[in-house]
Amino acid sequence: MKVSSFFKKLFSSDPKRKIPRIDISKRFELISQRGPGSMSKVWKAHDRNIGRTVCLKVLDKAKTARFEARFPGLVRPTEGAVLMSLHHRNVVKTYDHGLTKNGEQFLVMEWVEGMGFNFLIETKSAALNGKRIEFLIQIAEGVDYIHKQRYLHRDICPRNVMLNQESVVKIIDFGLTIPYTPAFCKPGNRTGTPNYLAPELIKRTTTDHRVDLFALGITAYEMITGTLPWEKTESLQTLLSHLNTAGRDPREHRPDLDDAMAKLLIKAIDRDRDRRFQTAIEFREALRALPKQDY
Repeated sequence: MKVSSFFKKLFSSDPKRKIPRIDISKRFELISQRGPGSMSKVWKAHDRNIGRTVCLKVLDKAKTARFEARFPGLVRPTEGAVLMSLHHRNVVKTYDHGLTKNGEQFLVMEWVEGMGFNFLIETKSAALNGKRIEFLIQIAEGVDYIHKQRYLHRDICPRNVMLNQESVVKIIDFGLTIPYTPAFCKPGNRTGTPNYLAPELIKRTTTDHRVDLFALGITAYEMITGTLPWEKTESLQTLLSHLNTAGRDPREHRPDLDDAMAKLLIKAIDRDRDRRFQTAIEFREALRALPKQDY
């Protein structure tokens, strides 16, 4: 399908068409609540309609509306619509989406039995030992697929990548995802997790798929070294300093890194997007070419 026809189909909907609303309490048995996202509540639940354990995500109406307001004059597809169009091993699978009786957007996704990479990194989990490159390759392949479907994830970070019990990586949380079109990539919209924001996002300039590659680079740096290339911060003033200061050499944190890995990580987080890896596949191939693979 051509890109133009894909988006025409995606955005074409009758505004007068009534979307059926469901009663969450009748359809789902809520088992336990997972840590809430910035714009949603998430539960492990039993879906009585399909007879399986699922991940139920319900978006906060007010916060979602505030985010949508950042794109005046544009119609951003819902998170549910985006995820229903994505089918890849390294992207969380989505079964259904719609509206609750209260008009909140909801998504029904596969329940990923596993841990987020943020937890694995913070706890120095043995699950990472010798497999970091393998997992980063999977993340890169997921990011590449998202870009080929003409979307930007806009929030790649360890918190939004999970590892299931079969050692398969799953990219989750598409709440900030936008269509990869010039209208949505215009200057001005600074969204994402602060420590993973590309310099061009911080400066509010025109963006492209390389914002996800920068975030992937920070994620790789953190997975390999256990820490961030800049001081962890939520302060915008400190984030702005990232524009003028190169990230720390990863060998400061892991003196055992070979030069090839150190150079790869430094390139992946370059403040100049033209000097970064230009595609997720280029990043993947650089990982595969490393002489040492047992990180």
